[in-house]
Amino acid sequence: MSAVKIKENVYAVGIVDWNQRDFHGSTYKTIRGVTYNSYLIKDDKTVLIDLVHKGFEKEFLDNIRQVVDPSKIDIVIINHIEPDHSGAFCEIVKVCSNAKFYGTQKAKEGLFKYYGVLPSQWQSVKTNDSINIGKRTLHFIDTPMLHWPDSMFTYSPQDKILFSNDGFGQHYAANKVFDDEVNKDILFSEAQKYYANILLPYGSILSAKLNALSKTALDIDIIAPSHGLVWRANAAEILDKYTQWSSNICKNKIAVIYETMWKSSETMARKIMEGISSQGAEGYIFDLAVNDRTDIVSYILDSKGIIFGSSTHDNVCLPIMAGFIHFFKGLKVKNRKSFAFGSFGWGGGAVKEIEEVLKGCEGFELFPSISIQYAPNQEELSQCFQAGSAFAKAICSCN
Repeated sequence: MSAVKIKENVYAVGIVDWNQRDFHGSTYKTIRGVTYNSYLIKDDKTVLIDLVHKGFEKEFLDNIRQVVDPSKIDIVIINHIEPDHSGAFCEIVKVCSNAKFYGTQKAKEGLFKYYGVLPSQWQSVKTNDSINIGKRTLHFIDTPMLHWPDSMFTYSPQDKILFSNDGFGQHYAANKVFDDEVNKDILFSEAQKYYANILLPYGSILSAKLNALSKTALDIDIIAPSHGLVWRANAAEILDKYTQWSSNICKNKIAVIYETMWKSSETMARKIMEGISSQGAEGYIFDLAVNDRTDIVSYILDSKGIIFGSSTHDNVCLPIMAGFIHFFKGLKVKNRKSFAFGSFGWGGGAVKEIEEVLKGCEGFELFPSISIQYAPNQEELSQCFQAGSAFAKAICSCN
């Protein structure tokens, strides 16, 4: 992708990775590809904000050359050191040998640990620090644990642009740059998926940071993240969405997530969903064997109820469910309603294992579990229906 002007003398010079399908190892399926966004500001001083993944250095430098000779860059700002944003670091240090680099102290430490080199000129910065580059003064805002300790935002008040790195991103490859150039519904779906899978564990930190930003009255027309599309038409709306998501505001939605061996737990899940539907609540069944974890986490982001089921195998959950519930625990989902269900042959360990994880989740209200031996009979299926109905009724009455 070529350099694209996003505002006068401000350019997007990043990379589109059309074929990337796994992110963060295999924890995130990126069905629409990935971008590694980087931005260039031409003023009295030329500033490069954020880098790209290793392997794209040549294309990255070619994009920069469409605007300026890379060796003439005066300042490089590193908002975040994760390798998808810093992989080109060694090449940029070499090519931009006269540039001064800016980032947090944690960024400096992490870059050296990753690459074993540092630029000859480095300035560690924090919130309220700023640099004048001519007509513009760039301001730095610490955002530790959004989502790494080194993270920060860079803000240009003259352009009304917030360079937010991993904040407000989406994994959405396109031959366009702006949010209003693609399908809005798909864009916001990908933004929700991104938040749920990347930033959900840090919701309380993010909520506090959004509140602090609102108090400083930042005037934002454009949000330029390091993944996906640049927000210009919908910048206010994505800010509102982040406020909602980080505040744990949920809908009358219920996810039923299960793994089954001989279809008994699946039969239970379907009957539980019938009970949920009888109360008019929205619900969706996810078989972990066929549904991607990335999509499931996106769905539960704003679901009031989350129900887990598994057949028992060797006195514990089936393996995909075992991995999922511990992944779920790491997401730090709070203040939901839940219960466990499942079938067993001669020991019901799966339900107990799920319940132990749920008991460790902050603010969870647990409803009675259902554990059934072998295949459920009509009476037991009725029990599943009633459990789903009572659960949905509680969800719908807690508005």
